[in-house]
Amino acid sequence: MAGSRIDSPTHSTWTDRQKACQMSTLFILHPVFFSPSKTKIYRNPQPTLALSLRSSNMGDHEEDDRDGGEQGCCPNAPKLPIQGKRNILITSALPYVNNVPHLGNIIGCVLSADVFARYCRLRGYNAIYICGTDEYGTATETKALEENCTPQQICDKYHAIHKEVYNWFNISFDEFGRTSTPQQTDICQAIFKKLMEDNWLSESMIQQFYCETCSRFLADRLVEGTCPFPNCNNDSARGDQCDKCCQLLNPTELKDPRCKVCRKTPQIRDTNHLFLELPMLKDKLEEYINNMSVAGSWSQNAIQTTYSWLKGGLKPRCITRDLKWGVPVPHEKFKDKVFYVWFDAPIGYVSITSCYTLDWEKWWKNPENVELYQFMGKDNVPFHTVMFPSTLIGTGENWTLMKSISVTEYLNYETGKFSKSRGIGVFGNDVKDTNIPPEVWRYYLLTNRPEVSDTLFTWVDLQAKLNTELLNNLGNFINRVLSFIAKPPGLGYGSIIPDAQGVESHLLTKSLAEKVGDYVEQYVEAMEKVKLKQALKIGMSISSEGNAYLQESQFWKLYKENQASCSAVMRTSVGLVYLLACLLEPFMPSFSLKVLNQLNLPPETLLSLSDETGDLERARKPWEILPAGHKIGTPEPLFRELKDEDVAFFRTKFSGSQAERAAEGRG
Repeated sequence: MAGSRIDSPTHSTWTDRQKACQMSTLFILHPVFFSPSKTKIYRNPQPTLALSLRSSNMGDHEEDDRDGGEQGCCPNAPKLPIQGKRNILITSALPYVNNVPHLGNIIGCVLSADVFARYCRLRGYNAIYICGTDEYGTATETKALEENCTPQQICDKYHAIHKEVYNWFNISFDEFGRTSTPQQTDICQAIFKKLMEDNWLSESMIQQFYCETCSRFLADRLVEGTCPFPNCNNDSARGDQCDKCCQLLNPTELKDPRCKVCRKTPQIRDTNHLFLELPMLKDKLEEYINNMSVAGSWSQNAIQTTYSWLKGGLKPRCITRDLKWGVPVPHEKFKDKVFYVWFDAPIGYVSITSCYTLDWEKWWKNPENVELYQFMGKDNVPFHTVMFPSTLIGTGENWTLMKSISVTEYLNYETGKFSKSRGIGVFGNDVKDTNIPPEVWRYYLLTNRPEVSDTLFTWVDLQAKLNTELLNNLGNFINRVLSFIAKPPGLGYGSIIPDAQGVESHLLTKSLAEKVGDYVEQYVEAMEKVKLKQALKIGMSISSEGNAYLQESQFWKLYKENQASCSAVMRTSVGLVYLLACLLEPFMPSFSLKVLNQLNLPPETLLSLSDETGDLERARKPWEILPAGHKIGTPEPLFRELKDEDVAFFRTKFSGSQAERAAEGRG
């Protein structure tokens, strides 16, 4: 795609408009965490617990306005990188704002990143988790036409829906923002100007449909027609894809094309656009990929996709579009165009961080001290491993480039695929109506996380995992331990954790402790490599070991025959209960809070797996985790059985499309 060089317009120094962040918080809904035992509201839900009991430094603070001041000036001040600590910047692919996220979107991006962010906090790393809605582009304009409103109204509506869904799933963003902000415009245009100054941009003419009735060039999704593929002939195919046969299309391939708005036949016209010269950046990009894919242990699917793009030969990539809803191009010749969403959206990570702290460059222009971890579905890989790094490299500035990328395949639904456009599957706003609690949904999605191949959501499988793994394994172990301790003296311990004299000589307990210590080390190793599914399985194995330990010890007999041994078993077991709350907190934070409550520990107690405080070694002596003499709370069942009739009901309720459900009164 040959193009001619273009000259940069006069480039004045970028005026710092970051102080407008104060205004942008009016539009960005911050996550809150409601403690089950308090009415205070906390920003950034990070309910973590400690193997050695410590007080939380969060305190009882009401919501406050950030002033972007020095770190530590107040408990809710933005976190900044700290010299000598692991500083980890975590992002998940920005969900597009034109629809409600389905379960496949949630596990592929925000939930996976949340688990890792919570783990990083558990380990004592200095980590922030940044995300937000991707709001510019064709899909927003199209949705606005469908709902007969403005693009801004669409963004406001669906941003709030996304925020509500993620709050319900207990996603612990440090900042959940949006891309339709002044900060996004400033940073996007500044990057563009640097690329232009350094001659990484060219211009070239392309052909595109133009609607004379609407007086506009038509983006792919604004063109409809008959699918050109044999045996399909769908007469409602879009210019980018046919939803009937799922083939990707170019608008000019459609038979009988028509404008989606006025239904008239458009004409093909030439239009001038700007391109990022990826071939000229290839050497620098390949050096980055070759080094970081190894250092950052990129997931195999990310590596395969990235090298496939490189082997196919990089081509200049168009960065502009003939739209109105987007970041305007700051160049006189292209002033009627906006930036293409692939160019604009990844910059959203940066601009949303700038709304979190005015010192955003300390995170984003600090590769020596900050590690960037990014989470996404497989369809987003080239934008994050090829195009976004190329954009940042081209500026010549010292950007924090991605170190590690964790990529999921697709989560499919029952007999087909989840689909936002067709309304197929279970959506984020559906799950709360099932009365199945968030921890169960999180657990099921994470055990079913499509890390190396596509996986399948089925209601029967959800039932099996809930009833067998959560109820009969994890819930059963915790309830047996706490219920026995809670029994009155003569039958139990009157809710008081007993002392454990001579536990070091109790062979069964020592054997269990060694196994648990090994499991904790394996858990940490898996989480450091972002093997989330493996780490969750390891955590649940500790619960299985606990059940076997209880059974083999026959504690109900020991209570009558050998009180000292029974006390050792009970104090060790209640330590395991606490350890499970710690290890499983990244996966099921609301479960961990319930366990804390039943242990009669305050919800702001910090769970920790820090090397600095010896927490990993302490896991090898679980009888020392909770102090003798501590009075526990009231044991209650943690999980409820999902019955066959429930499964049948949900399968019927969520069959077909959302439109079909609504028409039949099932939605």
